[in-house]
Amino acid sequence: MDEQALLGLNPNADSDFRQRALAYFEQLKISPDAWQVCAEALAQRTYSDDHVKFFCFQVLEHQVKYKYSELTTVQQQLIRETLISWLQAQMLNPQPEKTFIRNKAAQVFALLFVTEYLTKWPKFFFDILSVVDLNPRGVDLYLRILMAIDSELVDRDVVHTSEEARRNTLIKDTMREQCIPNLVESWYQILQNYQFTNSEVTCQCLEVVGAYVSWIDLSLIANDRFINMLLGHMSIEVLREEACDCLFEVVNKGMDPVDKMKLVESLCQVLQSAGFFSIDQEEDVDFLARFSKLVNGMGQSLIVSWSKLIKNGDIKNAQEALQAIETKVALMLQLLIHEDDDISSNIIGFCYDYLHILKQLTVLSDQQKANVEAIMLAVMKKLTYDEEYNFENEGEDEAMFVEYRKQLKLLLDRLAQVSPELLLASVRRVFSSTLQNWQTTRFMEVEVAIRLLYMLAEALPVSHGAHFSGDVSKASALQDMMRTLVTSGVSSYQHTSVTLEFFETVVRYEKFFTVEPQHIPCVLMAFLDHRGLRHSSAKVRSRTAYLFSRFVKSLNKQMNPFIEDILNRIQDLLELSPPENGHQSLLSSDDQLFIYETAGVLIVNSEYPAERKQALMRNLLTPLMEKFKILLEKLMLAQDEERQASLADCLNHAVGFASRTSKAFSNKQTVKQCGCSEVYLDCLQTFLPALSCPLQKDILRSGVRTFLHRMIICLEEEVLPFIPSASEHMLKDCEAKDLQEFIPLINQITAKFKIQVSPFLQQMFMPLLHAIFEVLLRPAEENDQSAALEKQMLRRSYFAFLQTVTGSGMSEVIANQENVERVLVTVIQGAVEYPDPIAQKTCFIILSKLVELWGGKDGPVGFADFVYKHIVPACFLAPLKQTFDLADAQTVLALSECAVTLKTIHLKRGPECVQYLQQEYLPSLQVAPEIIQEFCQALQQPDAKVFKNYLKVFFQRAKP
Repeated sequence: MDEQALLGLNPNADSDFRQRALAYFEQLKISPDAWQVCAEALAQRTYSDDHVKFFCFQVLEHQVKYKYSELTTVQQQLIRETLISWLQAQMLNPQPEKTFIRNKAAQVFALLFVTEYLTKWPKFFFDILSVVDLNPRGVDLYLRILMAIDSELVDRDVVHTSEEARRNTLIKDTMREQCIPNLVESWYQILQNYQFTNSEVTCQCLEVVGAYVSWIDLSLIANDRFINMLLGHMSIEVLREEACDCLFEVVNKGMDPVDKMKLVESLCQVLQSAGFFSIDQEEDVDFLARFSKLVNGMGQSLIVSWSKLIKNGDIKNAQEALQAIETKVALMLQLLIHEDDDISSNIIGFCYDYLHILKQLTVLSDQQKANVEAIMLAVMKKLTYDEEYNFENEGEDEAMFVEYRKQLKLLLDRLAQVSPELLLASVRRVFSSTLQNWQTTRFMEVEVAIRLLYMLAEALPVSHGAHFSGDVSKASALQDMMRTLVTSGVSSYQHTSVTLEFFETVVRYEKFFTVEPQHIPCVLMAFLDHRGLRHSSAKVRSRTAYLFSRFVKSLNKQMNPFIEDILNRIQDLLELSPPENGHQSLLSSDDQLFIYETAGVLIVNSEYPAERKQALMRNLLTPLMEKFKILLEKLMLAQDEERQASLADCLNHAVGFASRTSKAFSNKQTVKQCGCSEVYLDCLQTFLPALSCPLQKDILRSGVRTFLHRMIICLEEEVLPFIPSASEHMLKDCEAKDLQEFIPLINQITAKFKIQVSPFLQQMFMPLLHAIFEVLLRPAEENDQSAALEKQMLRRSYFAFLQTVTGSGMSEVIANQENVERVLVTVIQGAVEYPDPIAQKTCFIILSKLVELWGGKDGPVGFADFVYKHIVPACFLAPLKQTFDLADAQTVLALSECAVTLKTIHLKRGPECVQYLQQEYLPSLQVAPEIIQEFCQALQQPDAKVFKNYLKVFFQRAKP
């Protein structure tokens, strides 16, 4: 072996050595006999270095996994012997191998097992057991091999081919027949031998039993001697967690519902009499988490049995099953309410399914009603934050609690389905008593009281948030709670979680304020003062900005009396914070977007006349325009790149804020009706010069382009005079990405204004094409994936542009270009030469549109020739390409458009087209006369679908 290369296997080796080791590994994988050197090194224990041993196993693993069939019988025998002699050596080693080497060895054994067990090595387990006997080191390896085999055969995370899946099923069937009883016996012996002396081996063995129990005969494990031993392990501290998991797997095994019920019940009796149900006596939370999972498994198994028995109409046994379930509820509740969230979380599945049963019963007994109430109280208690929760710096523990809360929310929703009245009454009770004394109550209790009110909105669903109409008792209960929430003063509570919950709930129940609008002013004040947008916590300010915009939008009809006051109060929050003053503004620029949108909504939806709306909008946008001009001048003079970037950011924010205000307009309230066109045209006038700024081009162009998109939507033809100069600037020295983002703008204008922009399109058509092809023809590195992808996306954008032009009835823009044929040839190339079905589909759509417009007798001179010389061949050459994959959905869509193109040619040219195909084109492709006949008949069918289906079959036959 290359000793120098082996030095690189050490994790502390320098990168040159490591590179050399990697290259050596690749070389050994390819070499036909290098594995023999590795096998010999392992068998003769040539190397003491752990990393070299691991490396040898990796080479063997590669050989067994990918090249085993290439070996001779003698060589295969050598691998078997190597592994067995390595195993024998482990019995005598003074020190056991490192865990990572044992695991890798087990993987190689398992790979060899699945390859050879059915054919060459049926005595695999016998051979291994005869070597290891009850030697603890040997047993450790034997158990690791069994786990590796289980993961090869049944691990759901490993993706198997159908061939491998069939082989695995056959292996399991053969093992069940030939060796599983012996393996189970060996496990029993190991457990019995080591349960008091070697906890590590015993736990490993329990893990093996748990893994195999899902696919072997359960009676081999679910019998007195095995279960009694497992129950014994439940009382041994170092074994009981594994024993618990093993019992869980036994309980989880699919079986006959009555048998399952008996198994679970007998287990429960033993566990109960052994004192395991006395949860409060147990201090070990890790064990209780496993035990909770076991109880959850038993409960869910009984529920599955109950469902099956009900379905089978076996009422007597179903009653028994239900009875068995009911007797576990007290234990379930103890686990659900446990202060440790992992223990509680593990039982939620049983709890959820139990409620599902109750939902199906027509009448609930008093005990069942009491159970529902107990679950409800448990959920309310467990939703509460604990003292340790870190609101300012949320880490992993906090994220886990948030997930746990989501599980509890599902339980609450399920409770609402079982007994909505009870849920409403319980929440109302907790809410009212907490809010009566909120000043003296701990934050977590106040938060959870408001949270429960918030959660009712989803637990008791109604359409369109109409919680305050319909069912009178429900509506009045919710109305009372909302009234209490907004009048109690709890919005002043000094904790971020309570503040946020207050605003979330106010926005969720915005319909309350249409019923009792007298509360709007005090809630608006809460939003606008130190409780909301001016809170000391940035997190609260940020969330409130979003919630405030939602509140105002949903209640815009009620906002009229407050508009001027709100606009005055948010004035300072609208300021564009320039980069140089170092003053930290209250809101981030993302939060300010919501405030600008809110201001826009207030102005646009007000009942003011158009002049007043215009004046207010001008007041809102003029400061942005003035700041923009000053900052743009500063940017032109800025030398330092960091300063340039921060100025460009600030300019971009200004444009973004102005864009955002325009979201307030709608079809009912257009810019024109509100008298605001002039203000936005002034913004355009102000922002467009940024396009000619040579610095920070990307960020400035992107902002102005977004603003233009908004203006094309909101304004009428007044926007058109600005488009030519903007386009000219955006086409200067641009990259693929710039063009890709610019083309949708032109498509948007074309689709909206159609014939009005025809002169502009005529004028900019060729400059745009030149810019596109200049980028497409730039040389790129052969394996530069990102450059290739950018070009592909640009090509798609180009064809989408041509599609928009032809589809908007402006084909004359193309027809009037001097080199129209060159443009058309690019479409033919797109259809045939590039293996991109999305672009190919677009190209065929363009071609069929052009044939429809120009393909008749009065079409442009020479177009008929172009049809026969280029378009017809494209319809055949594209699908005949190897890269045109008819099994791919996108490609089938492209073929469909290709069929439409041929049908359109036939429609426009009539018999002449059929004659050309019959006598010239198809014979030139060496198509047999009877197939030509068949093709032309299909083409002439009036139903286009018939031809589409035929075309697919035609090309499937034509391709080798």
